Amino acid sequence: MTLPVRALRWSAVLVTAAVLGSGSNAYADGPRSNTTVPSADQPSGSSDGKGGLSARVSHIRITYVSGGNGGGKQGSLGTVDPNWKPPACWYEPAFTSAGLKKFVDSDGGGDVGIHESWFGKELWTDHYRDGKPADNFDLHSPTNSSADGYKDYNLDKDGYFWRGVAPDPAAPASWNCGRVMFWVDAGQLPDDPNAPTPKTLAEYAYNKVKVPETEIELKPQAKSTVNLPTWAWLDKGTFKEVKVRAELPNTGLWAETTAKPVALHLTPGTEDAETYPSSGDCTINEDGSIGTPYAKGNADKTPPCGIRYLRATNGQPYHLKASITWQITWHGSDGSGGELPNGTFETTQDMNAQEIQSVNR
Repeated sequence: MTLPVRALRWSAVLVTAAVLGSGSNAYADGPRSNTTVPSADQPSGSSDGKGGLSARVSHIRITYVSGGNGGGKQGSLGTVDPNWKPPACWYEPAFTSAGLKKFVDSDGGGDVGIHESWFGKELWTDHYRDGKPADNFDLHSPTNSSADGYKDYNLDKDGYFWRGVAPDPAAPASWNCGRVMFWVDAGQLPDDPNAPTPKTLAEYAYNKVKVPETEIELKPQAKSTVNLPTWAWLDKGTFKEVKVRAELPNTGLWAETTAKPVALHLTPGTEDAETYPSSGDCTINEDGSIGTPYAKGNADKTPPCGIRYLRATNGQPYHLKASITWQITWHGSDGSGGELPNGTFETTQDMNAQEIQSVNR
């Protein structure tokens, strides 16, 4: 016999100060994509991989419409806006009525809400089978509310039990989704300010975008001559837009987030250097290329995109940083859309500069 255990995770509150002080999340991996679609005969709560419910695991399905995820070296974008953050929490379908009954009958347990866990069949049957009320914990409300219970898991109704999901349950804003799992009729969305929207999915997809890690073309390669320009460019098609689709099963909600490369920024790795243009920002040409490929006879000409080192390296190469700016836009299932903060992805290449005053042209 399993004794019922009701655990309110106050630890999430206690670690908040430590999280804010450290500047990092207590949970590093964030929500994981889950392609399991809830059905009428199969339990489908967000699983922690051990058979229990986890408030950190989302059912949002991520697919690549174009670009990205196609092999080779890739990396995640960093936002240029330090104040922008993805959603701290949202609600999504977890169980059909039959799915929840099957889950409870199997003595399943775990996070019935972001900040509360139930272990033991009695707690689940009390609320979802026998109609007993349960507490909703929301630190942003003057008082904690009480949730009405359900009769026989709502087996005579068509819909889903919804529950909160939070990438970081220790984040203070995650308490905005503090309700225990609740019922929503089929075809409806929760009447709650943290109900998911296409923009929620677009912002979730932002952190899933993978962009190619590609070195820029340089001439001369790897070794420059002091006081002569090094040309830098990216050929047409080297960087293409990346489009990611995020769908939340059984809601009709989806959003596509598109990352489009728009500029290359060069940082020489030393103050003894100049960039072309002087800002170091090389815009993308109409055909998708960046800069102009080096051609024989151009050694002493000014490149539209490049670097001129003024002092030779002395045993240690300069670290040339090339940062691509990606413009982020989105559109969703309800016709909404807009822009998200630009993203950046940086690569580093070693560069040596030599003292030679004449070159072959």
